[in-house]
Amino acid sequence: MTNTLAPTRRARGTVLAAAPLTIMAAAIIAPSLPAMREDFADTPGSGLLVRLALTVTSLAIAISAPLSGIVADRVGRRPLLLSGLGLYAVSGTAGFFVDDLYLLLITRAALGLAVGGIMTAISTLITDWFTGGRRASFLGLQQAFASLGGVVFLPLAGLLATVNWHAPFWIYSVSVIVAVFALVSLREPERNSPAAGEAGRLPARIGGVYVLAFVVTLVFYMAPTQLPFLLDGFGSGPVVVGAVVAGSTLTGVVGALAFPRLRRRLGPTAITTVSVALMGVGWLVIGTAGTVAQVVAGLLAGGLGVGFVVPNLNLRLAEAADPARRGRVLSGLVTGIFLGQFLSPLVVEPLVQGIGIAGAFTWSGIALAAGAALAALLSNRNNGKETR
Repeated sequence: MTNTLAPTRRARGTVLAAAPLTIMAAAIIAPSLPAMREDFADTPGSGLLVRLALTVTSLAIAISAPLSGIVADRVGRRPLLLSGLGLYAVSGTAGFFVDDLYLLLITRAALGLAVGGIMTAISTLITDWFTGGRRASFLGLQQAFASLGGVVFLPLAGLLATVNWHAPFWIYSVSVIVAVFALVSLREPERNSPAAGEAGRLPARIGGVYVLAFVVTLVFYMAPTQLPFLLDGFGSGPVVVGAVVAGSTLTGVVGALAFPRLRRRLGPTAITTVSVALMGVGWLVIGTAGTVAQVVAGLLAGGLGVGFVVPNLNLRLAEAADPARRGRVLSGLVTGIFLGQFLSPLVVEPLVQGIGIAGAFTWSGIALAAGAALAALLSNRNNGKETR
């Protein structure tokens, strides 16, 4: 049974305040990486290990999210969120005090464990609280707030990094404030146990949603990992690069806020098709761009597509899963998203080596656009059969 007690305004605000802590968690230290590399120059393999300090968090999120889903279903959403926020504060701010690179990597992995718990808890709480149009609206708000975290915290991290590479780690202490509000405002939703014989059975289409989340994130993460090098060819400096990449975050906010209205007009399959098509067109524009302005236009289109697709996938999973197993089902989406982030530079690198960065964007865009066109064709064919 979905919780019949409506969440208070403070509870809703707490969940939205937790959302920005997730997507930007790993990237907060990005501006500190050059200084970190210099500071740890005497450590063997420091060049690779410093970069791993950024990516190991995403890998830890992907690996630990299924465990978070089990905890959410068996122990509860509220305990998972509170413990995740506490670990987030401790492991995140630890980087300010740590002077050993290997110990820093351990704290970054612990941060990934915390983020996996937070993301799973807030997505599950939202789908417990709401149904129908209200659920779609709030999932859109969740994604918008998560995207806003990048707009607010990443420039702040860059500013703090000019003082000392340790300083951005204090940003993680924001989770303490969120934890206090969560402690006093959140109550555990009521849930049914799964029916006898259904505990291990999940709809087959859930696996397809996971794969789609993985592919979309893998392709979209070409923006922060590949665009700086593409823009360097246009003579763009770090400030321009930062502003351009931030554009995808801003349109992600717009797309997420527009998602509820789009959901009232289109079905979930149609929204997925539109989202993937927008990303395909955007990446095709980037790959064939002759100016920075054209790159920006393509990135804005791609960001809009992501703003649509993430809450849509959340909604599809929430509607497909039994309430007693929502934590486990939604945690799979977290795994798909962050595994895509982690593997994006590794998967794309052979393509970049073979046909260049622009070519990689072009062919990725063509593949996405073709996939969207095929999905639309199959959907129309199936609809035509149903009406006969």
